[in-house]
Amino acid sequence: MPTSRDDIGIAVRSALLQRGVKQKFSLFFLFSLAGLIFFFDTSHYKFFIKIRSYLNDGIYRISALATSPFKFVSFIGERSKVHFLIYNENKILKEELETLRSKEFQTDFLTSQNRSLQNIITDSKDEMGINIIAKVILDKDSPFLKSIIVNKGSKSGVKKGMPVVDGNYLIGRTVEVNYLSSRVLLLNDLNSRIPVTIEPSNAQAIISGSGEDKPKLEYLPEIPLAIGSSVFTSGKDGIFLSGIPIGTTLLDKNITKVELFSDPNQLSFVKIIILKKKKETQF
Repeated sequence: MPTSRDDIGIAVRSALLQRGVKQKFSLFFLFSLAGLIFFFDTSHYKFFIKIRSYLNDGIYRISALATSPFKFVSFIGERSKVHFLIYNENKILKEELETLRSKEFQTDFLTSQNRSLQNIITDSKDEMGINIIAKVILDKDSPFLKSIIVNKGSKSGVKKGMPVVDGNYLIGRTVEVNYLSSRVLLLNDLNSRIPVTIEPSNAQAIISGSGEDKPKLEYLPEIPLAIGSSVFTSGKDGIFLSGIPIGTTLLDKNITKVELFSDPNQLSFVKIIILKKKKETQF
């Protein structure tokens, strides 16, 4: 009688024999398939050529489908790289554009300042006096007090009380002089009082600041003044030169005021009049 150990051995040999048959069959099938593929690939019959083409088409389609996910992932990766590159380039271009715009604005500003300086230098060739060109560095503006700070002081020969003009038009006078800066009291300041002449009637009056853009005229003669008459400095105070243009007269709520030739809120460069040139008298 076989023992249980013999039964186990018989079962193991049977399994191995069955596995060996299967392995042999698989190997035979692979060799057969390889030979068939080789035959189809080398055969020149039309029928086999057509079958080979169909098989190739099927293989190519299946390969394309099998590799499409990898291609899609690769495509997405490349597109992402391109997207980020374009984004970075766009960001750099925007920054460069902003830099160019800033430079353009600076160029426009410098061009405007240069033009203003050229006009001031051209106007300085008149016979009104020896002029110092100064730049406005600060506006001291309050409801009634109107003044500016310029970058010229006693070092440049500026003294207290000197007239200050914008182009050829009076805007005020120096009231405080430091070594490198001065404060200019504007015509529309509450503390400003200047004797003037009104043409063509040659009427004398005082232009007085009130804190508004348009100073008023005080101590006017009883004779009516024509609206639009020109207002000049009279020079009767011994400080201002006579004949400096100031503005034109207008009527505002029955008050005679002066429309200034120079806007006190738009000052960049001004001239401080140092000394009036003397004309030679010919006999």
